[in-house]
This record gives sequence, C-alpha cells and structure tokens, in this order.
Amino acid sequence: MSKIILISIEDQRLQLRDGDSVLLDFSIATALNGSGEINGSECTPRGWHIVHEKIGNDAKVNSVFVGRQQTGEVYSSALKEQTPERDWILTRILWLSGLEPGVNQSGSVDTLQRYIYIHGCPDEEPMGLPNSHGCIRMRNDDIIALYDSISTGVRVLISEDSLPEVSPVFSSL
Repeated sequence: MSKIILISIEDQRLQLRDGDSVLLDFSIATALNGSGEINGSECTPRGWHIVHEKIGNDAKVNSVFVGRQQTGEVYSSALKEQTPERDWILTRILWLSGLEPGVNQSGSVDTLQRYIYIHGCPDEEPMGLPNSHGCIRMRNDDIIALYDSISTGVRVLISEDSLPEVSPVFSSL
C-alpha cells in the first residue's frame, strides 16, 4: 500500500492513511476564507497535491520560518507581543504542489507558487476552526509526527467533504 494524506475542510481534520488503515489523525485549521485556488485569495486549495518539499528537518520545536528559512528565532509569547501581525510558521513545513492543471497547478491557481504549506503554528492557536491564511495549520508535536512519517512525493487530497470511511480510489494523477 501507499501512504496518503487526506485533509477535510468540513471536519478540520488531517489523516495519514495506508490503505484502509488510519496511521495518524489530527485536528487542523484551514483557511478562514474557506476553500479556493486563486492566488491572493487566502483560501485553502482543493484537489490532489503532493508534498513537494519537506523543510525544517531537526529544527527545534517553535523554530520560526520566514520564506521557508529559519530566522533563528524561537516563538514565544514575548515574540508574539513584539510582532503581533506575523503569520507564524513554526517547527516544520510540508510545501504542497498541485497535481491538477487548471485546478491547482499552473497560472493563477498554482498551489506551489501560492506557497501553500502544512505547517506548525503556536500551540495556543485554536484547531478545528478555519483560521489560517490558506495553509493547513497543525500543532507542533503533530506536524513533527506527520513530517517524520512521510516522504516527499506523498499524495495529499484536500476536500471540502468529510473524511471517507475508507481510502479513496486513486485517480490517474
């Protein structure tokens, strides 16, 4: 079997599956603006993706990333007070790339060029509620567990529907 990441915008959940087996199951936060693919929309893109790149191997918990680079900062409430407007990307990044031309790949709908990630965020941020700027936010311990369980190239399905009881049939993508 092959591992696959399923993300439900409806359920605000992410599962790592291998066939019909659920290996990991986490509460997440997708976009406050809902689902959508247009560049600049701050929406979570739907459809089939792959993990294009894994970033942050062995980074400390709460390490701050800007432009996919560690800043040398470690997130804290004091740092948040100094820069309250920041969109915190912490600990690990799984950078997604769309697989569906015209849907989430190429032109104004390109997930990779939109810099859509699955990433860690401050642990006090609510999960289970849409509140991101388009990315999929996770607790830091959860993103580490997911990061350590997959390889680049793993398929990711982001759907507005609830998580299926069994794994979806793979398309020809």
